[in-house]
Amino acid sequence: METNGHPSAAGCAADLAEVVPAVMRVIRAQMRRRSAEQNLTVVQFRTLAYLNCWPGASLSDVADHIGVTLPSASKMVWTLTSRGYLRKQTDSDDRRKSILAPTAKGLRVLEKSRQATREHLAARLAGMTPRERAQLCAAMQSLRPIFLADMMPARSSKT
Repeated sequence: METNGHPSAAGCAADLAEVVPAVMRVIRAQMRRRSAEQNLTVVQFRTLAYLNCWPGASLSDVADHIGVTLPSASKMVWTLTSRGYLRKQTDSDDRRKSILAPTAKGLRVLEKSRQATREHLAARLAGMTPRERAQLCAAMQSLRPIFLADMMPARSSKT
């Protein structure tokens, strides 16, 4: 739908809803490929990525983000910690709460995966004209404040 020659919000929303899942499938496939090389499950990799964005998140935050129970999240965090990808500390304000963050090893795995994914995406975008790429980048910059502000994790009082 257009209004005065410009796409409507509903039209833009329809385009986003169609294209974003396809882009995410490509990104996820690349990330899965890299996480498999590191002998990580997709859920473990997602946990590392989440904690990279939100260091200090609690076990409850992780469980909520990846959609698993607290016992499942606890087992996964134990595995990642024992393999050197995460560090777990007791919150100084609430000893019942664990604070989680990636280690240097975990950060290296994430960066290698993200770099490989960026290279894959760049190869796919290379077929666009410079003007099309400039328009795409401008659109991404416009979307940042609209969608990235919603990415703050919900902090809980649970462990």
